Amino acid sequence: MGFPPIGIMSLSAVLKEAGHECVMFDQANPETPNEVIIEEIRRQRPHLVGMSFLSTTSYPYAKIMARQIRAVDSTVRLAFGGVFASLNAGLVKMQCPEVDFVCRGDGEQLILDLVSNLDNPEGVLGLTWAKEGRVINNPNRETERHLDQWPFPDRESLPLDFIESMPLDVPAVLSMERFTTMQTSRGCPWPCVFCDIPIFNDGKWRFRSAEHVVKEFKYLQELGYGAVYFVDDHFLLKAKRIEAICQGLIDEKITIEWGVEGRVDSVCQHLFPIMAKAHCRTIMFGIESGSQKILDRLKKEQTLEEVESAVTTAKKAGIEIVHGFFVVGSPGETVEDMRATFDFASRLRLDTFGFNRLCVYRGTPLWKEYVERGLVNDAADWYKYFKCSEIDPTCLPGPVINDERTAGLRRLFVYKLTHYPIQILTLLRRFLRFMPLRDVLYLIVKPFLGKKKGQTKAEVMSRAVEHGALKDAAAQLTMVDDDVLERVIEESKAERLRIQQEAERAAAAPRA
Repeated sequence: MGFPPIGIMSLSAVLKEAGHECVMFDQANPETPNEVIIEEIRRQRPHLVGMSFLSTTSYPYAKIMARQIRAVDSTVRLAFGGVFASLNAGLVKMQCPEVDFVCRGDGEQLILDLVSNLDNPEGVLGLTWAKEGRVINNPNRETERHLDQWPFPDRESLPLDFIESMPLDVPAVLSMERFTTMQTSRGCPWPCVFCDIPIFNDGKWRFRSAEHVVKEFKYLQELGYGAVYFVDDHFLLKAKRIEAICQGLIDEKITIEWGVEGRVDSVCQHLFPIMAKAHCRTIMFGIESGSQKILDRLKKEQTLEEVESAVTTAKKAGIEIVHGFFVVGSPGETVEDMRATFDFASRLRLDTFGFNRLCVYRGTPLWKEYVERGLVNDAADWYKYFKCSEIDPTCLPGPVINDERTAGLRRLFVYKLTHYPIQILTLLRRFLRFMPLRDVLYLIVKPFLGKKKGQTKAEVMSRAVEHGALKDAAAQLTMVDDDVLERVIEESKAERLRIQQEAERAAAAPRA
């Protein structure tokens, strides 16, 4: 999904509150490619340039960006931040010496301390840097629990209108109202083997007060926002807090529609009705599999019965869109397990769903297992990104996974259309608010047309930011040696431009 970069928006607000000047760029925005950003750096000559990125697939782009910046300004201080950089700080610093600082963990207080000590960073907790050719890891920063102290993210200093024009992302989840994201808590304590969130957050879950969350909602409504998605790793914890947030939104007459993610085993399901009353419109559940064996293998610590209960309860409570995240290609998964997953998804009262190939990356328990099994080399592969089926012999082969996924989607579509026609018609009516009828119909019939058929115009538009083939290309990019990385990225930029031009031609073509 195309989401605003809430991380740098939060840091911008902190810096400005402290009296510093800050300029932000969103690299997902086609109007601010690298060349524009670098020219602004050349013109404004900032003291510090920070680059925040979430995962290993963004790391190659960040490295090239750092080298391009260093080429035009040999004195500006460069810093990396984000989950991947935090979990691999020392290795990143050694592989990318152009970067002066790698920031580990929460960034709010860290960046304030850093800008005050650019010439003498020895006392900045949570910082990795180099002195006389030696990488130094300053002591860790204590995990901050008092999240109410920070200002609301700086949403007004970054042009984000392009996000609201992505037809297959935001509308399917929320609406075409002015859209933004919010973070009301951080972390998740559950031990899923494919997730690095517990490691990044030291296994802790931290939260803002209900009063502070309601206050931000009120502020956003005054600014004209109509849709908010929570980027919390697990919102459905601490029932009293959820109830207080919902009651506060109702009392303040907040009409913003909002969506959350959470686990199916939450003890807060009795609050789904008041969440719906407070305009919660979307709940996304991490379901992962319709096979209990695979759920146990992934250490989800949830049951199929809990999945069915959570989805049914949410729909009965009036939640408009209930989404299910699934993975295929898990270790030990058989064809029968995959078929069970699609059959299970068919029976659930889900409105939307996604089936992604399971991948492994450094910082997760599954990566550690693969290192112990000799499937990955931690020293050589730490910055790489693998589909599990490519390296794990206990996974089904890639072509088998793809064929079963295609067949499973066909069965799922038929079952939904024949068993939940009213639910499907309601969802289609929502799509029709934002997409041409021809494209909506094509989305329905496409799974039955075979591999030779292309994308709808809406899908082409969606790929202009990131979709399917581009994600695969990004994954492959993590495995490219540094000496050929720049050439490959130039080719990737050319492909991105081609996709954007294709989208523009599709949008301009007359409708039948």
